[in-house]
Amino acid sequence: MTHILFSPIYQERVWGGTNFEQKLGRTLPADKVIGESWEIVDRPEAQSTTSEGKTIRELIAADPEGIMGAGWNAERPFPILVKWLDCQEKLSLQVHPPADIAPSLGGEPKTENWYVVDATPEATLMAGLKQGVTREDFEAGLKNNALEPLVHSMNVQAGESIFIPSGRIHAIGGGNLILEIQQNSDTTYRVYDWGRVGFDGNPRELHIEESLKSSDFNDFEPETLKPSSEPEKILAQSDVFDLRKVCLSEGETLSFEAGAPRILSLVSGQVTAADGATLKSGDNALLPASQAFTYTANTATEMLVTENFTR
Repeated sequence: MTHILFSPIYQERVWGGTNFEQKLGRTLPADKVIGESWEIVDRPEAQSTTSEGKTIRELIAADPEGIMGAGWNAERPFPILVKWLDCQEKLSLQVHPPADIAPSLGGEPKTENWYVVDATPEATLMAGLKQGVTREDFEAGLKNNALEPLVHSMNVQAGESIFIPSGRIHAIGGGNLILEIQQNSDTTYRVYDWGRVGFDGNPRELHIEESLKSSDFNDFEPETLKPSSEPEKILAQSDVFDLRKVCLSEGETLSFEAGAPRILSLVSGQVTAADGATLKSGDNALLPASQAFTYTANTATEMLVTENFTR
């Protein structure tokens, strides 16, 4: 068994563009505004599929322990969703419900990490509140269409990373190409949308009550992890997944023992596995638990490794 690659599932978004063509060498659907590419997903409404036509659900059901490790329930969905985001305009101000609140709202918790792969000089991220902002301030800003001054905003550049736990108010500014590693969830509560309209010409739906119940109003001014030339750097550690960045020089190798699944996401460069299979910039591969893997860098390569997500 070698690593597993899936066909991307492209999603139209009002804030999307064509960067997947320009930056990742993809061919996009014609006359569509594509904002997301779902790279690995196991949901009722979206199934990653291999080039042989096998869905991720079929692969896991056929060999749960081989793919996911000892004791994995064949009916349990793959716990991670991997996305590329092409944010040509800023996304809505939003929040995802924490695990202890999500069931009461009919939603799913969603913790995620953003890794900025490319950014324009004006690109920003919003995360958390400015120091001292209260819930009362936030609700007043909501009523007065004046939320933006209350939310913590940061200029960003390629190589920065930020962890977004459930409950953190956030938005991605225009000009960002982001690799998002997230909990398998599609619950997003939109609290503010900058007066924007959807593809149908009408304002997009807001979820004010759910957003206020889900938001952490004691979350002030989180910062990104800055770009680093270290060979390895921890980006996130949580009860949902761990994430690290690994940089290889040409000819260097990276090995993984068998026993647990991993996701290997190439930000730049190219690697070759011991069996001759290659991965290139933009690829997101699932490494089954039953096999050990060794990759050799064909050129300078930067990759993200997602692991410890079967707990």
